[in-house]
Amino acid sequence: MMKRKNWVKSIMLAGTAAMLSISYNTGVFAKELPTQPTSYKTVTEIEDWGAAITKVIVDLGRPVPQGSVTADTFKVHVARYDNRLANPFLGEGDRGVTKAYVSDKDGNPAVKTGKYAVLELKIAPSDSLGSALNYDWAGTGFNNWVDSNYTITQQKDIVTSAGTVSGLVADTFAGGTRVLVDDFKTGKATYDNTTLTYADFTPSKDNHKNPLIIWLHGMGEGGTDPTIPISANKADNFASKEIQSYFDGAYVLAPQTPTYWMDGLTGFGDGTSKYENALMSLIKDYVANHKDIDSNRIYIGGDSNGGYMTMLMARDYTNYFAAAFPTCEALRDTLISDADIQKMKGLPLWFTAAKTDTTVPPVDYVVPTYNRLVQAGATNVHLSLFDDVHDPSGLYQNADGTPFVYPGHWSWIYVYNNLPTDTINGKTTSIMEWLAAQSLNK
Repeated sequence: MMKRKNWVKSIMLAGTAAMLSISYNTGVFAKELPTQPTSYKTVTEIEDWGAAITKVIVDLGRPVPQGSVTADTFKVHVARYDNRLANPFLGEGDRGVTKAYVSDKDGNPAVKTGKYAVLELKIAPSDSLGSALNYDWAGTGFNNWVDSNYTITQQKDIVTSAGTVSGLVADTFAGGTRVLVDDFKTGKATYDNTTLTYADFTPSKDNHKNPLIIWLHGMGEGGTDPTIPISANKADNFASKEIQSYFDGAYVLAPQTPTYWMDGLTGFGDGTSKYENALMSLIKDYVANHKDIDSNRIYIGGDSNGGYMTMLMARDYTNYFAAAFPTCEALRDTLISDADIQKMKGLPLWFTAAKTDTTVPPVDYVVPTYNRLVQAGATNVHLSLFDDVHDPSGLYQNADGTPFVYPGHWSWIYVYNNLPTDTINGKTTSIMEWLAAQSLNK
């Protein structure tokens, strides 16, 4: 009987030892590591509808293995504020996490271990929680960067060889990056008591001269922060590798008016602009200060309010620019004289608009102007008139599965994505391909 009891006891002890071994190896009984409040960084990218915070990078405080963080490890909550407003609070809520992975401090995926976790966040044109900007339509009429205060709370344990990490709360903002936007520099210049701010992009140094793309912003992007004109819609994309490849590297200059380009000498949108002389002085100074700009390849474009200003510059400085590409331009056709048409017919022009634009209806603006140029004998003028403005990425749909539709005025979305095309010399040619080919010495 005694032998049988010892045998049973030995089996039980062995089983207990095995269970403990398994528990320690799988982390079931692993010790819980001490945690403390930590920080996060944001990553902002410019989407078709504007600036969106697409990622947060959480400081985990210690190395953890790749694969130990998943989309449901953390809950992400944001509260948004616009300090220009009498009531700054814009709203709050939880943001969906679509993907998560361990990374280095810059958000690059870790090979084995890393001290940070990237949480990729759900974004959509109609989801304001992710927006990094707010359009104060009832007050200033301008866009502005908002304060997005995040609280990132751990929901599931992170298992490491040293123990489990739990209870992390990241609510201290440690800075952020803005993809492409941070590749631009900013400055300002004053001419006859008129100060214009600007953002500019410099291509990589090479052994040839580079063209200059000038982009004039819309009505909501005025003010004194020149990052707004390249962020409130996708104008930063002129610095993208894809667009730059058409030009073999191009300078980008995005001037900003403190109010509106359409502020005229006698009234709003009267066919003049009180900023025209200052703008031309800024452009000439910028070209003079960058010796490798090809003065034969200076292109000017803009949307809406900026399309209006593009038309004025094309009219008054026709021989300075190699081409112009006004988008949903707001210079009413009745303000363009027959003499103006005769002057502009030799300037390469590419107009873009949408039939559903109710802000500047094409029938009163671009269509009659385009027709008059063609009738006057213009041989290098193009019009891309889209039926509407819908999501070109295929990522966003309406409830019925059809593409998400933007306001008809937003035809700049097509330009930034290089989607306007025309048949030129028997070949389908995109607007950027066409633009890059224009030169004063041809």
